[in-house]
Amino acid sequence: MPFTNRHCLVTGGTGALGSEVVRDLLGHGAEVHVTWREARELDRIDFKDHVTLHEVDLGDEASVAAVYAKAGPIYASIHVAGGFAMGPIQDVTQSDFESMMRLNAGTCFLCCREAVKAMRAAGRSAEDGGRIVNVIARPAMEPTGGMLAYSTSKAAVASLTQCLAKEVLDDGILVNAVAPSIMDTPANRAAMPDADFDAWPKVEEVARTMVWLASPANALTTGTLVPVYGRA
Repeated sequence: MPFTNRHCLVTGGTGALGSEVVRDLLGHGAEVHVTWREARELDRIDFKDHVTLHEVDLGDEASVAAVYAKAGPIYASIHVAGGFAMGPIQDVTQSDFESMMRLNAGTCFLCCREAVKAMRAAGRSAEDGGRIVNVIARPAMEPTGGMLAYSTSKAAVASLTQCLAKEVLDDGILVNAVAPSIMDTPANRAAMPDADFDAWPKVEEVARTMVWLASPANALTTGTLVPVYGRA
């Protein structure tokens, strides 16, 4: 996966999954840009001296546009940032629902839009115009009760992914999304101590799938929602 001299931007690159994506990209020689929002995020990463960091509110249109302008000729844009909430429908307020939509679908839309602008401006060939990778979730593909706002927001990201893939196909920009199930993280282990951890997908395995989709090695796959469920 030849990423040497290719610029890649990762949102949510300070989290459990995003950090693994960043490490994998660095290992393949990419020039990596990572967004962050709160200073405490920087305390938990071990690669801040090897990436370009951008402080940004991903829900603010002007701020997102500015980050992509600073990052320059982006080859791959990988959108891991998002949020999770659950609860029965009678407890979900309009504000709760709109918050999930903004946090997941809204931020993804803004980043996809600015990524497409940057990739088109780079003037690459129609055979290798760039790569966009989004993150949805298993409940977006296999609806689950008790997380309506979250599932709906991720389903919106799934639709965005497939619609955008059609729109930018002639530009050589390939757009895909991965759909993890519950991943094996310390937080999830603490929340579900009786679960079968071995059945959960490992974050490094999910990250590897994402990096392949974002790489020049992926020459054909676009508009695909890739399940990464492990054995769960």
